[in-house]
Amino acid sequence: MKNNLLAGIKILDLSHRLPGPLGGKILADQGAEVIKVEDAKFKDPFIYGLFAEMDESFPAMYDELNSGKNIVRLDFKDPQTPDKIKDLLNEVDGIIMGIPPKLRERLKVTDEDIKAVNRPIGVVELFASSKVTKSMHDINAMALSGLLALHVEGRDEEIIDPPYLPISGINFGVKAAFDLVCAINKAKSENTTIFAQSYLLESTKEIFGPFWPKKIRGKMSKFLHNGRYPCYSIYKTKDGKYVALGAVEEKFWNRFCEIFSLDIPATFRFNPDQSLFKKVSDNFLKLNKSEILKMSENEDICLSEV
Repeated sequence: MKNNLLAGIKILDLSHRLPGPLGGKILADQGAEVIKVEDAKFKDPFIYGLFAEMDESFPAMYDELNSGKNIVRLDFKDPQTPDKIKDLLNEVDGIIMGIPPKLRERLKVTDEDIKAVNRPIGVVELFASSKVTKSMHDINAMALSGLLALHVEGRDEEIIDPPYLPISGINFGVKAAFDLVCAINKAKSENTTIFAQSYLLESTKEIFGPFWPKKIRGKMSKFLHNGRYPCYSIYKTKDGKYVALGAVEEKFWNRFCEIFSLDIPATFRFNPDQSLFKKVSDNFLKLNKSEILKMSENEDICLSEV
């Protein structure tokens, strides 16, 4: 969804792959002008090299993440390139900094270089962690934060597929966008350069930790949102499709049961007994997805096709 809340704000995106470009996209969707500077030869790993070659989803992601930006490709080995980037530093309000230290030195965008521009700029610097020194990807951040334990709880397969989306990386990008807006605001109010640091691991703990509080870890791993109760689950239909049921409130559950002729009292919607899941499932397995959608198309019961 596009707004113009950041109209007039200019952002320099010096990042690649997922988190930084997602942060830039979020800001662009709010009306900011985002200039993404890439190496003319290597571009972004999502469209050049191993990532792009092994999995066609990466180039498609690149297109989505960087739509609405002004992509500028410069030869990072050209001695004139730092001057071109300095011209941008004299224009922008914020910087997404996601390139390694040696490249920052070569392009003359170190902290000291940015401070030397002597104008209010907010900078968000992207790091894996403030404490863990080893490299990590999304799956490692989820493991170290404890979130991945939920994904493997109760399973005994020798190989388990990771969660369906890079949850930590997505969260990191959103957090980076928020941190940059805060840095820009403070930079403007204090008329100086403000640096903020965003971390993959710590942002995962910060945002997702409250949804699996430490006080209940080791005691329970099934909740409403991951399939504890029959009122909130995913069910297969007769034709092999799926529907998502979220009839949490009593009014939704009661109407759902009326439409599909189910005799399950509202108090039972929060009963984890598998026999109740089966009762709902057996009902859906008698109907094609189109039949289910037809029966519920004019009803407000939190039932959706998958």
